[in-house]
Amino acid sequence: MAKEELAEIKERIQDLKKRMPKHSVKPAMLQELEELEERLAELERD
Repeated sequence: MAKEELAEIKERIQDLKKRMPKHSVKPAMLQELEELEERLAELERD
């Protein structure tokens, strides 16, 4: 299950980065990216 969640989070991070504009990134997008990256780091530690 952790491997599936890991793959899903990586995919969500890639998708989010593709949708981010070069300028004027919305705070909600940055927050979501930060949360996803933190969860990814947690899973990789385990």
